[in-house]
Amino acid sequence: MIKFIVAGLWLCAVTIGAVFYSFQWSGAKASAEPPPALLGGLDYVKTEVLSVPVLKQGSIVGYFLAQLVYTVEPERLKKLSVPADTLFSDELYSYLFSNPSVDFTETKKLDLDQFRNGVREAINKRLGEELIHDVMIDQVDFLSKEEIRNNMLRRRLADDQKPATPEPKAAAAEQQPAEEKPAH
Repeated sequence: MIKFIVAGLWLCAVTIGAVFYSFQWSGAKASAEPPPALLGGLDYVKTEVLSVPVLKQGSIVGYFLAQLVYTVEPERLKKLSVPADTLFSDELYSYLFSNPSVDFTETKKLDLDQFRNGVREAINKRLGEELIHDVMIDQVDFLSKEEIRNNMLRRRLADDQKPATPEPKAAAAEQQPAEEKPAH
């Protein structure tokens, strides 16, 4: 009988030891690996298409069109007292107007990595903490004044060449003057 009690106590001790060891080993393994940077825990905030005029020598030479995506921690995003879209678009405008090195008229000299990092750093600097982890470009275009003017002329010509739609009969009847009856 004593053998059964000793064997039972030994079995309980081994089981408790194995459970304790497995929890310690799995906890150490989970804390050793940092979470992947872009796979979880971040929200993706997509801006509307922003149109920023490009100025050179005091006149507008075209428009920079962009739609950006920001990666943000959701807890920090909820703490903002200003809407995120407003903050992001304001800082993008400020960054583009204050940095003459970003010149969209010369596409060969344009460094998109510098642009993305500059916008991210400008927003984080303004807030005083790291809110934006990454800036991704969804759409980027530059339209010169000439391209805009040509597109507008093409639309006008296309509208002028459309056949005129006939007026409805009721409206045409209202426009005709009533025949006068001869006076007797």
